[in-house]
Amino acid sequence: MEPEAPFRGQVFTVTAITLAVKQMMEGVFRDIFVEGEVSNLTSSAQGHFYFNLKDREAILAAVMFKWDARKYSLELQDGVQVRVWGSLSVYPKSGKYQIVVKKVEALAKGNLYLEFEKLKQKLEKEGLFAPEHKKEIPAYPQRIGVVTSPTGAAVRDILSVLKRRSPHLEIIIAPTLVQGDEAAPQIAQAIADLNNFTPALDVILVGRGGGSMEDLWAFNEEVVARAIFASNIPVISCVGHEVDFTIADFVADLRAPTPSAAAELVVQNSQNTVAHIAGLQKRMLQAVSLFYERFKNRLDLAVNSRILKNPTELTQNKEQEVDELCTRLTTAWEAKITQFSHRFDVARQKLHALGPQAVLKRGYSITRKQDGTVISRVAQTAPGETIYVQVQDGMIHTEVK
Repeated sequence: MEPEAPFRGQVFTVTAITLAVKQMMEGVFRDIFVEGEVSNLTSSAQGHFYFNLKDREAILAAVMFKWDARKYSLELQDGVQVRVWGSLSVYPKSGKYQIVVKKVEALAKGNLYLEFEKLKQKLEKEGLFAPEHKKEIPAYPQRIGVVTSPTGAAVRDILSVLKRRSPHLEIIIAPTLVQGDEAAPQIAQAIADLNNFTPALDVILVGRGGGSMEDLWAFNEEVVARAIFASNIPVISCVGHEVDFTIADFVADLRAPTPSAAAELVVQNSQNTVAHIAGLQKRMLQAVSLFYERFKNRLDLAVNSRILKNPTELTQNKEQEVDELCTRLTTAWEAKITQFSHRFDVARQKLHALGPQAVLKRGYSITRKQDGTVISRVAQTAPGETIYVQVQDGMIHTEVK
């Protein structure tokens, strides 16, 4: 016999039924302990913590308000196994039931966290994270591959940024699952397929939007890590939000905090170059405009100048100056010639008065030896020697006695 249903056929409002469930749940599940693994941890601007407690079969939402969180030094993080104390409640606005945590203590690392650390250490020892294996991201890529879900928010964000910033880019989408057991092998195969794409791609973006550690787990699988490492094309990982880290992030050539940020990184240099060219173009136009204005002003002044309107005015003054200079030069030259002629006559007269002929005319004579040497002393002659005496009108030959 079925138990009696006391509310059978009764009509409730959504608020009434939610409040009834809330009161019943808070009355029954009060001051209880729950053990589970922390996942999908977030904090609000006010300092409240929101997370999930999970085990192999189920997930329970949890909230810990800041006034309770301040009492504990434990740093909540995904993958930590905890025991919490609190009461079940219902948040009416979403109709979601949750445990309001008052106390929390760590038990051990969760299974997923341990698997993550184990694989991370293994791949790190093999050198898959080493900087020397990182390939340089091309500054100006032309063809970009994207490995993600074709229906997720990540692909929309990536395409939106790339088409807005660099609409000329060629984008190849390799659609895959990004969650679940089949996701990891599909992601690995998509990376391999893009490496064989013709013409060759310049860079590959691999990622998805945010989620819990379980949601992002495909990017922690070894097969994905090795596919990224084996890629001949540089790979940018963009998994989840900024606080999310996966094995793929450590292996990739570059990690972007979000899919949108990955798209921004890809076109960053192109945008900077475009901005630089635009700046140069603006400066060039300003320089041309300034030159034109200056030239136009000078042309206007020239066109309206008195000289250009009556060009003979520019030369007539010079012509007159030339005439004046020629007159002054002629007068000066004639004066110089007269002066030089007078000085020449004076000099000539002096020279003539001092010359030997003038002396001879005054009754003097010049006596020379046979070789022409002038005799000025008796001692220069010898008896019997012929000497020559020059007078005004001739030469006298005589013998010394």
